Amino acid sequence: MCLALCLAVLAGCGGDPVPDSAAGEVRRLLERRAHAVLDGDEKAYERTERAAAGAADLFANVRGIPLAAWEYRLNHLDRDGSRATADAELRYRVEGHDRAPLIAERTLSLERHGGRWYVTSERPAENAGEQLWDQGRVRAVRGGHSLVLGVGRSVQELRGYRALADRAVPAVRAAWPGEWPGKVVVVVPRSLKGMAGLLGAPAAGYRGIAAVTTGEAGGSGRAPADRIIVNPEAYGVLGNFGKQVVLTHETAHVATRAQTSPATPLWLSEGFADWVGYRGTGRTAPQAAPELRRAVRRGELPDALPKDGDFGFGRESARLAESYEGAWLACRMIADRWGERRLTDFYRAVGAHDERAGAVEDALRDVLGTTPEDFTARWRTYLRSELG
Repeated sequence: MCLALCLAVLAGCGGDPVPDSAAGEVRRLLERRAHAVLDGDEKAYERTERAAAGAADLFANVRGIPLAAWEYRLNHLDRDGSRATADAELRYRVEGHDRAPLIAERTLSLERHGGRWYVTSERPAENAGEQLWDQGRVRAVRGGHSLVLGVGRSVQELRGYRALADRAVPAVRAAWPGEWPGKVVVVVPRSLKGMAGLLGAPAAGYRGIAAVTTGEAGGSGRAPADRIIVNPEAYGVLGNFGKQVVLTHETAHVATRAQTSPATPLWLSEGFADWVGYRGTGRTAPQAAPELRRAVRRGELPDALPKDGDFGFGRESARLAESYEGAWLACRMIADRWGERRLTDFYRAVGAHDERAGAVEDALRDVLGTTPEDFTARWRTYLRSELG
């Protein structure tokens, strides 16, 4: 499952000018705090804090993450005597994976004591998503092609995710002949609620969704690595085959991100990711598309390819499954009848279009030599032959 919208960690905040000499003092405090986190210097970190009761131990929680950068940028300081609240951007990079810093909006409570400022708490800014370390102590497990970060998970569990991710990357490389880093970051929170906290969205919208991928569509080349965020509750009920398909599907989204744009309809991006996920597994259409098969056998053959709205997380589960299955079979049909290379060429051509209007039509004509009407008719015939 891929988010149609990018995760909102890449937004900054402006704020009013920072007042009086406290600004410089707080900036220097945050510099010391950042160096302590990056260097793993717990004593130096403790010298920046007078932690309030119940405050999260950020240093301990983040220590397991292999960090390449950690920096605060003060945007606004609201001072009231010996107390203050700071709005800041936290810019951080995970070593070996992030090409540019992720930017998280943070709010820090401060207290002046003995002529110096100290941090009493640090938390996500209002309306900003959580970071994994806000939910507890992070464990990290490295793989040949992956980094798995988890909270409330044993090392053994995280190694299981690592094995799946390390198999997913070569599978995607074999299906997608394009340039991409060939590495993935998998994030495993404690629960569905934890997943929703990372995404800054209500948990109800992700119930039953095994995983989502976050990142920048269009591929500027400056964006950080995408994150595959797992819903451990939905993912955990899958068998080994289903778990592998899910992680391969999400890894396909990571690989194709630079060629995915607002011109790309969800039937193509989701159908292609499913095609990669099932490619080489031997799964037949009736096995992989049971809901759509039932619909076809009831005489409810779709009239048109799924629309973007048909992939909404809140849709009734059977209808949502039918949309994914129909999209997968559209991409499978292209691979079967025109060849796998034409499928990837088609994907690139659609994504390269300046706007949604005309993108699919032009790519159908230029890459597959057909029209939307002919393609839809072929797809409906394909559904009958494969699922009827």
